[in-house]
Amino acid sequence: MRHFGHLSPARRHALFHREPAEFGPGSPVGTLGAALGATLYSPATRPRLAADIGKQAAAGVVSMVLCLEDSIGDADVPGAEDNLVRQFGELHRDGAGDGEPPLLFIRVRAPEQITRLTARLGDSGRLLTGFVLPKFTAATGPAFLDAVTGAEVVSGRRLLAMPVLESPELLHLETRGAGLTAVARVLEKHRDRIPAVRLGVTDFCSAYALRRSPDMTAYDVQLVASVIADVVNVLGRADGSGHVVTGPVWEYFRSQTRLFKPQLRNSPFSGRAEDLRTRLIKHDMDALLREIVLDHANGLLGKTCIHPSHVAPVHALSVVSHEEFSDAADILRSGPAGGGVLRSAYTNKMNEVKPHLAWARRTMLRAEVFGVARDGVDFVDLLTAGLA
Repeated sequence: MRHFGHLSPARRHALFHREPAEFGPGSPVGTLGAALGATLYSPATRPRLAADIGKQAAAGVVSMVLCLEDSIGDADVPGAEDNLVRQFGELHRDGAGDGEPPLLFIRVRAPEQITRLTARLGDSGRLLTGFVLPKFTAATGPAFLDAVTGAEVVSGRRLLAMPVLESPELLHLETRGAGLTAVARVLEKHRDRIPAVRLGVTDFCSAYALRRSPDMTAYDVQLVASVIADVVNVLGRADGSGHVVTGPVWEYFRSQTRLFKPQLRNSPFSGRAEDLRTRLIKHDMDALLREIVLDHANGLLGKTCIHPSHVAPVHALSVVSHEEFSDAADILRSGPAGGGVLRSAYTNKMNEVKPHLAWARRTMLRAEVFGVARDGVDFVDLLTAGLA
């Protein structure tokens, strides 16, 4: 699979200076973490789940989570497990439409579900990439990770794990530092099976009876912003000890009553895509776009999504611009031994080799999986193509 693989070769050629590379469930975990993109969540109770997976794959989704946890009622869990087994069997038998299915993860409630579901899936389990582990802490996490390890042995296939940080002890000031440090120690023992760490911002808000409006990003809620900063501080370091940390969920997908002005300028859309700007604002996507940009600025990559309309914006803003690629390439050519300061080929900034080296390496990893836009191709062009 590849990002923007649902577009025609001619369309990709017109958009990309360097096209996104192919990847799959067997790719290195670092590559998969960077490639997750917009991870679409779906309740495991959906009666046409196999068809939904095929439909979303054809629309450009490359990672999905099939949820047995908060998205379904407690009484629905046994039926949801039965449904998952049926739907995986159907997907295994009939395929996912014209291509490969997305990377598929199951979000469980308890470690024993991992063992049980892996056994019940049988041959169709080859479509399973791994599990999402909720309410992950240093106390609860090892049992989940041991269950994934055991299921991998039984199935004979690599199974990955994505912990979700959403427990109050990782939010509360008096326990946050020690809790995150302990989580880092647990994850280090399982580094080769963890493509990313996810953030449960809705649960963090719940601990203080908060809910952000569609006019606001997660970074406008200071309690949430502070915990995101601390998670990246401990778990997102660029010294080889860190992990990919994904962005928080955006929970709105229909127009709401607005209090503030739109957050999208006219100029990027002027003369070519005014209707697109109007649609984005009408459905409160302008705040989502701002949050994605702030995710990247704060060290997060990829995003939890609960609606298909969120996928194209996440992917369009994840593509490396030609300017970013040019700067990163210049920095990497000089290397750590050379050092010094370079004037950007775009003549609008300085590139200081040693301080910007980690950024350049991370940018090139993103360029590998999301591609590099042609000079003159911008977010509006990519979003328009993704929504076509």
